[in-house]
Amino acid sequence: MRPDHVTILVGSLDRSMPYYDALLPLLGFKKRKPHIWTDGEGFFLQFQEARAGTSSYERYGAGMNHVGFGAPNPQAVEDVRRGMADAGFETPEIQHLKGATALFLKDPDGIRFEVTHYPPGVDVVG
Repeated sequence: MRPDHVTILVGSLDRSMPYYDALLPLLGFKKRKPHIWTDGEGFFLQFQEARAGTSSYERYGAGMNHVGFGAPNPQAVEDVRRGMADAGFETPEIQHLKGATALFLKDPDGIRFEVTHYPPGVDVVG
């Protein structure tokens, strides 16, 4: 079995969707319907608004810490960074970690997305 979808709850669809409308095409996703994106290979990202009165995302709180995407090469990481900057979003500097080239982005609610190129011999996690 493999993952087929992830549902991300955001504080405001109006505030968050412009961010994802910029980011997801850079990662190879296509919009299937409003608030639903697919990689074309059976994996979907769905966005819904969180219930009023619930707490927001906390980086080290219980739950998901971040979502990571593997880039085919370091230039692809730079292309994502440039695309997000060109769309008007804050983009941190690219990091070089144990041979990997990594970009850590945050959506308007602080949910983290990682785009990293791992050269041969560099572990994805751990």
